[in-house]
Amino acid sequence: MGPTLTPRLAEIREPEAPSARRLAEAALALVASKPHAARRLARSAREAAITPADAMALSLAEEALGLASRQFHDIGSAIAHLRRAVSVADAKGLVLRAAEARISLSIVLAWQGKNTAALQEADKAALRLTGEQAARLETHRATVLQRLGHLDQALEGYRRALTVFRRTGNRHWEARVLSGRGVLHAYRGEFQAAEADMLRSERLRLALGEEFEAAKVRHNHGFLAARRGDIPTALESFDRAKAYFDSQGMVDAVGLLDRCEALLSAHLIDEARMVAERAVAELDRGGMRLDLPEARLMLSHAALLQGDVDVAFRVAQLAMREFSGQRRRTWAALARHAMLRARWAGEEPSLRLLRAADGTRAALEASGWDLPALDARLITGRIGLALGRVDRAQAELAAASRARYRGPIELRSRAWHAEALLRQASGNRRGASGAVRAGLRMLEQHRAALGATELRAHVSGHAEELATLGLRLALESRRPERLFIWAERWRAASLRLYPVRPPDDQVLAADFARLRQVVAELERVTARSGETAPLLQQQAALERRIRDRTRRARGLALTEESQPSLTALREQLGDHILVELVRLDDQLHAVVVGDRRVSRHRVAPYPVVHDELLHLHSALRRLATAHGTERSLEAAALLVDYGARRLDELLIAPLGARVAGRPLVMVPTGELHAAPWPLLPSLAGVAVTISPSATFWCRAVLRANEGRRRHTVLVAGPGLPHAVPEVRALARNYRSAEVLLGRAATVQAVKAALSHAGLAHIAAHGVFRSDNPLFSSIELADGRLAVYELEALEQAPRTMVLSACDSGLSGVQPGDEIMGLAATLFRLGTCTLLAAVTPVPDHATRVLMDAVHQGLRRGLGPAQALARAQARIDPGDHGLLAARAGFVCFGAG
Repeated sequence: MGPTLTPRLAEIREPEAPSARRLAEAALALVASKPHAARRLARSAREAAITPADAMALSLAEEALGLASRQFHDIGSAIAHLRRAVSVADAKGLVLRAAEARISLSIVLAWQGKNTAALQEADKAALRLTGEQAARLETHRATVLQRLGHLDQALEGYRRALTVFRRTGNRHWEARVLSGRGVLHAYRGEFQAAEADMLRSERLRLALGEEFEAAKVRHNHGFLAARRGDIPTALESFDRAKAYFDSQGMVDAVGLLDRCEALLSAHLIDEARMVAERAVAELDRGGMRLDLPEARLMLSHAALLQGDVDVAFRVAQLAMREFSGQRRRTWAALARHAMLRARWAGEEPSLRLLRAADGTRAALEASGWDLPALDARLITGRIGLALGRVDRAQAELAAASRARYRGPIELRSRAWHAEALLRQASGNRRGASGAVRAGLRMLEQHRAALGATELRAHVSGHAEELATLGLRLALESRRPERLFIWAERWRAASLRLYPVRPPDDQVLAADFARLRQVVAELERVTARSGETAPLLQQQAALERRIRDRTRRARGLALTEESQPSLTALREQLGDHILVELVRLDDQLHAVVVGDRRVSRHRVAPYPVVHDELLHLHSALRRLATAHGTERSLEAAALLVDYGARRLDELLIAPLGARVAGRPLVMVPTGELHAAPWPLLPSLAGVAVTISPSATFWCRAVLRANEGRRRHTVLVAGPGLPHAVPEVRALARNYRSAEVLLGRAATVQAVKAALSHAGLAHIAAHGVFRSDNPLFSSIELADGRLAVYELEALEQAPRTMVLSACDSGLSGVQPGDEIMGLAATLFRLGTCTLLAAVTPVPDHATRVLMDAVHQGLRRGLGPAQALARAQARIDPGDHGLLAARAGFVCFGAG
């Protein structure tokens, strides 16, 4: 039986124009599958209905126009058409026709955010409907209830409606119910039930030719995958749905919010912001007022994570006004918290800001938002300290600190932060350091991907605030050993990347899924001013389970004891010197470890170093691309020489004789991860290894010395002119190497080869995602090899060489957590990576790589082989100079 979108009622007694009626009915039948065609037919039906006797046809046509407008997210137009559909039917006494039009009006009013009006229209329609008509109304009511967070009532409504549609064989409405119920199951964490409903709904939609609705179900599959924590699958489903909408010239504005939330959960902040901005624009243009403030709030979170405090404040303020206009008091309080966070990040402490923080805290407490309320109290205390209102600050901090032994981890970590500030204010620096350590331990246990955007959005920022306090206390102690320990803790405490796929451990995966479900339910209950205590208890218990199990799971967690002692580090360094750069209040400090002692050196202001590095990179890019006249290239070479000497004066000269001529392990900060260290005059010919932390370097060296694998893999990808000649030249010296060229360099072949390689050299284009390494990729013969696919390898090659432009670049998150291809390869077991931090010219790269591999075959370590190859380069050759500057050794060396 085909879809029955409207009843064919026997109540019409007056003659009518059959053509208008048929056109209107056909338009309604096409709304779900071909909204463009439906709108054309409905307009024709409206023009054909020219006499008062055509009231039925006219009402049907207006309903079709309204529903088509809804598909295009033109909510204002949709409501106008649907009100006319109701009015025309009421005027002629077409009771059932008016009731059916009210069903459609009810659901569109809910989309606009007018939930009370939507339920009122549904109640009016319910008085006249029975059978299938009543079941359709039940479906609409369940949808409204679901959007309002009344999930149990919605589920019961879906159940009753589904029973009717299956009895009558109405597959269109069965598919509609299953789609809504599938999303509801996903919200509740009932993933198998959600999957079953969505698969059945999509099959029914496709069988009925309703491609538009099938695309919406495919999008819901992405929402389900994101709730499970499988971000690659979620984004793939979203892309499949988007491809259909794009082909129809349409935008799924509400669906953009699901995509944005998935991107934020994987810390893809730049992309999340772009999606949030588009969602806001589309929802605003379409008049979809219910979802618009939530989109603005999501945009505020993304903007704040980017450091764009002005936009973060402005859109949060708009969201607050809109939530207030919808009488969503609890959500308005959450928007006020976003405003406060933005102001705290961008303003100097003031009495005005103090009053705003206090008011925000009161609103959050009244709405049941425990964590944001504690955060607001913490901000209030910090403002009080900055303004010299010590008594007021201590009262706020003491109240906040009382939560440090109970509740979810994030709540307790902020409470420990309050306790640290309280102890510092009383002069107890040692106690303050202990409280900071306790707070960071809490955050180290908080690495699971959470389900609520508000919780995800500020976790990294909070880790940075805590670790900065620890660094400040260490610096005030004037003991370089303490500064080193806190600098390492600072790097280790930065939150690891949110998992983009559930772990292989099924018990752990189930706990992660349940945690996301509980946090999402906590958000909904709080928004309804419901009882949150049981859910908070469940959250805390699940976090403890996850913490305990990840400690036993290989590769999932680092324990606090993994940081090496200074004694062990000095022994492992041997004749090397380790330099750890620390940035505090825009001043760079260096901690130098080696020769049985630790020293601290005040280096240079970070903004000065940043500017010099920017100019140097610009000049190197000009040399690498050889753009311009010979005279301009000579000028660029002079700029490179000046920039290198200037950075040498700023960064290396203050360290004096401690580093002169010694092989270095450099632990940079910020943009200095991408500095062309081999170009600095003091480091010419010196083996320099760049490492994200001293802790990582120690582990990488130990791993590099374990059971060396001798198999070599050489790969040339498509689209790089130098790749095949470079690899063929190397293959002549590695007689037993596995060589993959041209069509042979497929994704599967490269993965299989890397799984047992000790050394791998890949010359291929790469898409290096500095915002999240797991979405970086390497271009191969049959497509891209995504980095997250490499996680299936039991072990990555111990030494990797990537001879492509910018392959060593990394984004740097709070706590100097590097995020790029290098970070992911290290996590997979690679010990040493040779890669470029600038563009490098093809011919010069071939020359340099040949010299590097000659050194490796003679038994030199990667860092030493690279340093000797770079030292032999003629600085008068612009291309070779760019290649010399570009390649850096990362990891163990």
